[in-house]
Amino acid sequence: MIDYDTLTFIWFVLLGVLLCGYTILDGFDLGVGILHPWIARNDNERRLVMNSIGPLWDGNEVWLVTFGGALFAAFPVAYATVFSSFYLAFYLLLACLIGRAVSLEFRSKVHSERWRKAWDIAFFGSSLTAALLLGVAGGNVLQGMELGPRYRYEGSLFSQLGWYPLLVGLLTVSLFALHGAIYLFLKTEDALQERVRKSITPLFFVFSSLYLLVSLTTWWHAPHSLDNLRAHPWLWIVPALNFLAVLNVPRAMYLGRPGYAFFSSSMVILALASLFSVAVFPYLMRSSIALEYGITLESARSSQQTLGTMLIIAGIGMPCVLSYTLVIYWVFRGKVKLDSSSY
Repeated sequence: MIDYDTLTFIWFVLLGVLLCGYTILDGFDLGVGILHPWIARNDNERRLVMNSIGPLWDGNEVWLVTFGGALFAAFPVAYATVFSSFYLAFYLLLACLIGRAVSLEFRSKVHSERWRKAWDIAFFGSSLTAALLLGVAGGNVLQGMELGPRYRYEGSLFSQLGWYPLLVGLLTVSLFALHGAIYLFLKTEDALQERVRKSITPLFFVFSSLYLLVSLTTWWHAPHSLDNLRAHPWLWIVPALNFLAVLNVPRAMYLGRPGYAFFSSSMVILALASLFSVAVFPYLMRSSIALEYGITLESARSSQQTLGTMLIIAGIGMPCVLSYTLVIYWVFRGKVKLDSSSY
């Protein structure tokens, strides 16, 4: 029988795995949406860009749905507070995810340049806004939120749009755009691929500049994020690996190994998510009003029996999700082509 504290920590790690899976997989297709109007020059190229993620995007979002369900079952107090605190932001995020799906499905239904251009704009705007909102939410959790007694959020949507969360949001947008560009390089050919290749270097410089800026401002604006690193110096391996993964992206592209570059950008996302987890632990939501109002793993967790039963279910379900993901990516490997079933 696994003890209560160990079960709680296991579920904290599993939530991190689900969130990492979502940001790595949906990160590149959000990045593709962000790049869509700038990379593609004609209708055929726009269709190629959309079809590069066409068979994959809905499966990628399964990871987000699973994360929400796991958070609800494992840490119901945190689930209630997170969704009530970010209610308007999550409503907008949901609208963006729906907008992306509708744009993909509706764009080619009418042979009209104006119709297709409208859905191209919707696809770009939904992708950009979704990526920005995910980063803004992360920035708010990292800096602390206005949680009062009984875990009630006392702020508003406008208080969530401070300079620091927006800066983290811009970092997220730049990272997803870089991740998406490397993915598009793997999936495209000829002139479109060459255009994508030329965009990777400026995208990397934008991301690396924001990465450095956010790192410095986090140290200044949210010094509590370093508490666990100071208490456990061996954890400094996480930011060190993060830094090395960032540097390896241009190195891999220079060596002509785009698959390795895509792996490196995925590891950057994984390392950033791990660093975020280290920074917030043992809190799920930190209060900027008073520490005792914050939501910790201990105060938010379900019963020991619930966590134990869920762990068994996760042991059965997670291999299914992983298998589905691997099969889909294997079936649709290689360069993207247009055919009668294309978007």
